[in-house]
Amino acid sequence: MYMNRKAKALGVNWRHKRSSDVFLSWIPRVNIFITMRNHSIVSEFILLMLSADPQTQILLFMLFLVIYVLTLMGNLVMLLVIRTDSHLHMPMYFFLRQLSFLDLCHPTVTVPKMLENLLSESKAIFVESCLAQAFFVFATGGTEACLLAVMAYDRYVAISSPLLYGQVMSNQLCVGMVWGSWGLAFVDALINILLAVNLDYCEDQTLPHFSCELSSLFPLSCSDTSTNFTLLLCSSVLHFFGTFIMIVFSYVRVVSAISSTSGRSKAFSTCSSHLTTVILFYGSGFLSYLLATSGSRLEMVFLKYSVVTPMLNPLVYSLQNKEVKTAMRRILRRYVNSFT
Repeated sequence: MYMNRKAKALGVNWRHKRSSDVFLSWIPRVNIFITMRNHSIVSEFILLMLSADPQTQILLFMLFLVIYVLTLMGNLVMLLVIRTDSHLHMPMYFFLRQLSFLDLCHPTVTVPKMLENLLSESKAIFVESCLAQAFFVFATGGTEACLLAVMAYDRYVAISSPLLYGQVMSNQLCVGMVWGSWGLAFVDALINILLAVNLDYCEDQTLPHFSCELSSLFPLSCSDTSTNFTLLLCSSVLHFFGTFIMIVFSYVRVVSAISSTSGRSKAFSTCSSHLTTVILFYGSGFLSYLLATSGSRLEMVFLKYSVVTPMLNPLVYSLQNKEVKTAMRRILRRYVNSFT
């Protein structure tokens, strides 16, 4: 009696079906149950560190902690100098202040979790936290790409039209370009993440990186990721390659606007800090996403892109920019005089 009620609940008619037919009718339900269970148990991913040796992990923890602290200190000092020195209240340094803020945000998304996992045994991150980390990595990286293109345009206007520089690069235009950089990058990241949220993940939970990236999540999914991959590829091409082409075009216009060799060398000396930052950002970024495909080489390239480059940017602008060095001396002199 109980079995008949159970069969009716499952849509099985014992009177009109043979035992073999009844058994076969259960197979799809069992497969669906197993698949749903596999999808539901994946609540976290395992992040692979650079080394499995505990002593090496401690050394790496100390190394990256020092790099992270230097990154925070260098960019905070740059923000303080630009804000307090009135001689640096110009469009170029307004953009540089935004770059320093981004260089605070970008490593903060990944480095604290990496430091925690270097001292932890689990190396785990929740799926929701992983998606959030991937979103902010994509958004801050995209904003920096747009900002570097904006800074290249600023250098072009300053060199080709120095008398009209103040009129062209108005405060309203500068603020609008910065907000546009943030908005475009965040919308781009949000579209990609919303598609990734709907993916189902299988039993394989291991991410071959020390942080979460969208491209590393796709191989772990049981769903069809062709749409996600196509959208990510289009976003990367339009966002990162597009801004890179804009930077190259700006510097081509700078070269064409100056006829003399001495003028060109002087122009590029004023742009050396920006050019160095562009090489560091796009060089490591292109290697990370295009050239390196797997293994430790990808990890080292991505480390340079997300950890080392934000530390080097304040050094590049403080060592190669005369106005920033002069402003630092003025602030230091003022600070020393206040105690004497």
